[in-house]
Amino acid sequence: MPAPAILCDIGNVIVSFDFSIASRRLAALSDTAEDLLLDQLQRLKVPFEDGQIDDDTFVSEAMAAIGFRASPEEFRHIWCDIFAANAPMVATLSKLATRYPLFLLSNTSGLHKDYLFAQFPVFNHVQDGVYSHTAKASKPGRRIFEIAIDQLDLDPARTFFIDDLAPNIETAAAMGFVTHHYELRQHALFEAALAQWEQQH
Repeated sequence: MPAPAILCDIGNVIVSFDFSIASRRLAALSDTAEDLLLDQLQRLKVPFEDGQIDDDTFVSEAMAAIGFRASPEEFRHIWCDIFAANAPMVATLSKLATRYPLFLLSNTSGLHKDYLFAQFPVFNHVQDGVYSHTAKASKPGRRIFEIAIDQLDLDPARTFFIDDLAPNIETAAAMGFVTHHYELRQHALFEAALAQWEQQH
């Protein structure tokens, strides 16, 4: 039987993020106004995170879409430099990783995943993960959860799943996972739910 495990989302759980930081900095170097920029890139962002286009294609097409005037390297840096560590969750996961396997399940691109692993030491505690850009499936769809169960050898009934979005929690719960709908400003509620789960494992 698979061991009890932690399965965790990344954005607004382990790190917070703010795309407006990127839109402001990109707009200063492009032909597109800040308030229009993210809408211009949205048509590329979703297929990018679903693995339908690769990193280089996303960067080149995104630069063209907004009239970005600096280098591809500058675009990559600005696009990725939007995260901040969620200190309470980092502390909790660092301790949890000594007791349970820690896995990730995230809708994310290769650019962001690689940046996060390079910039935030908390990801050193992660044993494995399933990411939308490589799975070519995304939450809240069932397929990415099925891939996670198989790839990570999870027993949903013994896996504590943490995510900040209700539709993702709903899918996970329907598939038998123990779930917690996480909010950045209510970390104490997460700690209480986690303690209750640990008492049963």
